Amino acid sequence: MSVTVPRPPFDPELEAVLAVLKDEIPPTLTADMIPDIRRAAPGVITDEMLSDSGLTRRDVTIPGYLGDEITVSVIACRGHQGFGPGIYHTHGGGMVSGDRFAGLAQVLPWVVEHDAVLVTVEYRLAPEHPDPYPVEDCYAGLLWTAEHARELGMDPGRLIIAGQSAGGGIAAGIALMARDRRGPAPAGQVLIYPMLDDRDRTVSSAQFDAVGVWDRGSNVMGWTALLGERRGTGDVSVYAAPARARDLTGLPPAFIDCGSAEVFRDEDVAYATALWHAGVQAELHIWPGGFHGFDLAAPHTALAHAMTAARNAWVARTLGS
Repeated sequence: MSVTVPRPPFDPELEAVLAVLKDEIPPTLTADMIPDIRRAAPGVITDEMLSDSGLTRRDVTIPGYLGDEITVSVIACRGHQGFGPGIYHTHGGGMVSGDRFAGLAQVLPWVVEHDAVLVTVEYRLAPEHPDPYPVEDCYAGLLWTAEHARELGMDPGRLIIAGQSAGGGIAAGIALMARDRRGPAPAGQVLIYPMLDDRDRTVSSAQFDAVGVWDRGSNVMGWTALLGERRGTGDVSVYAAPARARDLTGLPPAFIDCGSAEVFRDEDVAYATALWHAGVQAELHIWPGGFHGFDLAAPHTALAHAMTAARNAWVARTLGS
């Protein structure tokens, strides 16, 4: 007999959205669904949309992990001059889906408001390209961005990294890599409901099983695609699963947000706590009743407005503009 674990309720406004979404997105995603997930979730940012916002885009082919070619897109305000803030973006998608345009609705306003330059990376996906391909591709992109900051119109001292979900976990991973490899020193890391822990041990994982968006089973699927039989064992790098890191000293200031009604809640709270214990500045927001990615799925809701405002305020303070 299955045991129902008590869980925090969904925000009423968001619960109404979930009732609609459940017919489009099953709570549990399985490996055999990956092709369909990829077809159903392409990036939705077009050049026309960028142009309407006063932005331009150019694509650049750069060396990724092992020197293989990957693509980054550079997005900036039309007529950008001088050296403004820089944003390096790693997209979400559970390690198995998404592209470099996924989730850009969260970060493009920062480009417009702060005359920033954005680099977003097309990293390779699991299971075809398991760990360490995704995080190493993203670190290669960060190196390229830092090395070319001046020619891109960036102030190297005001470069932040940002990612959502799987991309939030990757952003945390490349922050650790940059510290350990004495690479670029980001001014901040924006970890949007980050996917940090492969071990499936938290209370929130048990609470959100077969309910909500990106539930426990989906999360196990994503981590298994990335790590294979290593998932949950002692043979997992802190760069792949940053929740495993025991030394978080010397990392850049962090912003972490998450819903209270999602799998990642407890690991995100634990990571913020570990950053504080290591003497790192971190701002943490847990939004009551929020399901995974609710600000993208339901941007019209009051909770999404509050989440976005808090995140944008932190970015404004960090970029100093």
